[in-house]
Amino acid sequence: MENGKERLGIALVGLGEYATGELMPALKETKNCYLAGLVSGDTAKLNKYKNELGLEDHCLYTYEDFDSIADNDQIDIVYIVLPNSMHAEYSIRAMKAGKHVICEKPMAMNLVECEQIMEAIAQTGMQFSMGYRLHFDPFNREMMRLGQEEQFGQVKKLTLLDSMEIGEKGQWRLDPRRSGGGPLMNNGIYCIQAAIYITGKLPSVVDARYATKTDPSKFEGLEEGIKWTMYFGDDVVADCESSYSKNQNLMRAEAESGWFELNPAYEYRGLKGSTSEGEMQLEPVNQQALQMDDFALCIITGRPSRVPAEMGLRDMKIIAAIYESAAKQSKIDLYLNEFAELSER
Repeated sequence: MENGKERLGIALVGLGEYATGELMPALKETKNCYLAGLVSGDTAKLNKYKNELGLEDHCLYTYEDFDSIADNDQIDIVYIVLPNSMHAEYSIRAMKAGKHVICEKPMAMNLVECEQIMEAIAQTGMQFSMGYRLHFDPFNREMMRLGQEEQFGQVKKLTLLDSMEIGEKGQWRLDPRRSGGGPLMNNGIYCIQAAIYITGKLPSVVDARYATKTDPSKFEGLEEGIKWTMYFGDDVVADCESSYSKNQNLMRAEAESGWFELNPAYEYRGLKGSTSEGEMQLEPVNQQALQMDDFALCIITGRPSRVPAEMGLRDMKIIAAIYESAAKQSKIDLYLNEFAELSER
């Protein structure tokens, strides 16, 4: 048990839409953890939520005094909900301050930063978990079960589409210096995840192509859309697409004797599943509450996260290969044997 605690305190780092609209409400439903602190560069936001949530002044931090979080025994976990360019820095600073970390996807901007996070984990001994909420969603877990247990025979083809209309210029996701990439980093990572957890296998080859840009100035320095295929051996393929100029939300598996799918598949709520034998009868959950509760329990009991840092590193290696393939317009081989034990989670 972490310092004899039955419930652990979480500090949210970054007070954007996801933190305030999803994580704060979820923390009102959690059993193993609770909201214990906030970090933001916007003092008006800090004061607003301080008053709304009844937090004390010593639980509020700016980016400048972030490291003093080490002195706050009420905070056990730091949840990084920042632009991608800040993931590595604040994950590492949090662990050096003696705090466990949940980091939103992607793990970091690139493989170099991911390796820096891995080094900090090894040096500090803190636990690190990716913010992969869909691993705790019953519809996605049913897709895992149906695929890995071969309920309809071996899966032969996957169609994985996750795209969204990104909106106007000016947001950080359209700034390559802050995002590190376009929809592949933001939405496409869910397609990569799904392909692996449905098949329980790792891809060995990727083949990608960029979509033609409809607005080159808006998407300067990053892709507007990208299509890629992952090959898994045994003639298993996953056709994927992610775009910032269309809306898509499909996870479909075609197997030897049937099919199963989610549509929508990747949302926070309202997921719907069906198979060639009928509808999935599952109860919806608060994905974020289950995700945070599970990590808190990992720390309390000493068991590893279901979605550890190694999984974030693995996915970044695949993303890097997809970008390389699209740039070269050729297939790229993947060497992921070190991550074999993660493919069935």
